[in-house]
Amino acid sequence: MFRRIERKHARIVASALVVVAVVVALKAGAHALGWEVLSQNALLSGLVAADVFLMGFLLGGVIADFKESERLPGEVATSLEVMHDEATSMARRGGDASLADEVRDLASLLKDWFYKRRRTSELMSMLAGLSPRLVALESPSQASSIARIKQEQHALRRAIVRIHTIRETSFISSGYLIAELTTVLLSLALVLSNTGPIFESLFLVGVIVFLLAFLLFLIGDLDNPFGYYERRSSEEVSLKPLEDAILRMGEAKSTDVVGNERVLKRG
Repeated sequence: MFRRIERKHARIVASALVVVAVVVALKAGAHALGWEVLSQNALLSGLVAADVFLMGFLLGGVIADFKESERLPGEVATSLEVMHDEATSMARRGGDASLADEVRDLASLLKDWFYKRRRTSELMSMLAGLSPRLVALESPSQASSIARIKQEQHALRRAIVRIHTIRETSFISSGYLIAELTTVLLSLALVLSNTGPIFESLFLVGVIVFLLAFLLFLIGDLDNPFGYYERRSSEEVSLKPLEDAILRMGEAKSTDVVGNERVLKRG
C-alpha cells in the first residue's frame, strides 16, 4: 500500500512534478516539430543507469549524516537535563540557586540557535561562561556535582560543534553539480530521442524524469537535517527531545518554588 503523502513531503513531489511538466511539454513540442533526431540505443539506457548510480551514491552519503544527526538533539537534551539536575541538587545542599536558572537560559538559547535566531558565538560564549561559576562554587561537598556538570558541559560543546559543522557543510558539492548536469543532459537526450509512439514516450520520459528530479530534491533536503530556519526544508531531525527537556526543567523550577514557599510558611 502507498503511504499517505505528508504535507512536508508534498513540496518535493510538487517540485518534481513541475520539472516533469516542463520536460514532457518539451518532448511533445520536439515530436510535433520533428526534432527527435536521436535514435534509441543502449547508450541512452547506460546514461540513465549512470545517473541513478550517482544519485544512489549521494543519497547514501546524506542518509548516513542524517542518521547520525537524529541522535544529536537527544544527546544535547540529556546533557542539559543532567546539568540542570546537578545544579538543582547543589542548590538544595546550600549552593547558588541561580546556576540552575543559567542552565535553563542556556537551553532556551540553544533552541533559538537551532532556528538561527541566535549566533553560534553567543551560544558558545554562554556555555563557556558556566566555567567561572563552577570554579567559584567548587567545594568538597559539591565536588561530585561540579565534576558531572563539567563533563556534560564538554559533551554539550562537542555536540554543538558537530551540529554546526553538519549544518554549514554541504556533502560533496561537486557531486551535486555533476548529478544536476547529468540529469539535465539526460532530460535533453530523452526529449530529442525517438523512443516510439508519442503517448508511450511521454509516459516513460515523465516517469524517468520524475524519479531523477525527486531524488535530486530529496538529496538536497536531507543534506541539512537541521534546516528548521529554511522554508523549503521538508526533512529535519526532531527537536522534541530538547523541547521536552526544556518543559521538564520548567516544571522542576515551579516545583522548587512551591516547595520553598511552603518551607517559608512553616518557618
